[in-house]
Amino acid sequence: METKLKRWVGLGLGSAFLSTSLVACGPADESPPSPSDEQPAMSEAAPESPAPETGEGGEAAAASGEAGEGGEAGEGGESGEAGEGGEAGHAMEALPLPKRLAFMSGHVQAGLALYRAGEPQMAAPHLLHPVSETHQAEREGLDALGFDASLFETVSKALEDGKPASEVEPQLAAAEQNLAAMADQAGGETSEIISYLMDTIVEEYSIAITEGAVSDPGEYQDAFGFAVVAKAHAEKMEPKPDALIKQIDALIALWPAAPIPPENPSPVAQVMAQTSKVMLALP
Repeated sequence: METKLKRWVGLGLGSAFLSTSLVACGPADESPPSPSDEQPAMSEAAPESPAPETGEGGEAAAASGEAGEGGEAGEGGESGEAGEGGEAGHAMEALPLPKRLAFMSGHVQAGLALYRAGEPQMAAPHLLHPVSETHQAEREGLDALGFDASLFETVSKALEDGKPASEVEPQLAAAEQNLAAMADQAGGETSEIISYLMDTIVEEYSIAITEGAVSDPGEYQDAFGFAVVAKAHAEKMEPKPDALIKQIDALIALWPAAPIPPENPSPVAQVMAQTSKVMLALP
């Protein structure tokens, strides 16, 4: 597997915000061209033998491959974090505040895990969600819950300065604590939030994997972050739902190198099956 990553040079809040208009955490358009567009005349010209033209991995598959399988537009998590499952697939304005906060928290958790794993370039787009103008809709109403933007700006500045995560661990922990405190204030039905996160994992992981390989690292990492946030919500439930937490742990284990894309990722069907087990374990 070859992963192309955007080189985040001089990532300041100003330049980073500009970047995220083109680069954010989301999927490229992976819709393949319809067979009728690729071979308009085949069925009429040779009705007696249509299969060889459409079934031998031919021109239709090849043509769609370059644009749809995480190529230049979708690779390295760069696919458009602007068209991502947040702004496009889950219109922020339509999401209740608790789910919107869970969505943003998933991105941050993915970014923090990558930063701590020594992957600041991969971490950068995820950690922009709490501070960039591009993702402003995610933050609507968070100030009333105690959102401290300065914590996340500090983390962004540390990335810009090339500091290793170990040097700013207290700030990373403080950012996590701020997210957790806001989640407590936001309320919401925990089972509904976890169910929403499972649906989002399936959607984004399905985009992330093409023909058994990670074609969209950004979405692969997002899905991991949402699983981490789901566990955090489950651990706050009373009485403690041990069976649910066990199933979420099994889900998280399907990212073998945490959010770093591996050569052989877990199959989409396996992730989908495990999210179903999580849903069944909800109290």
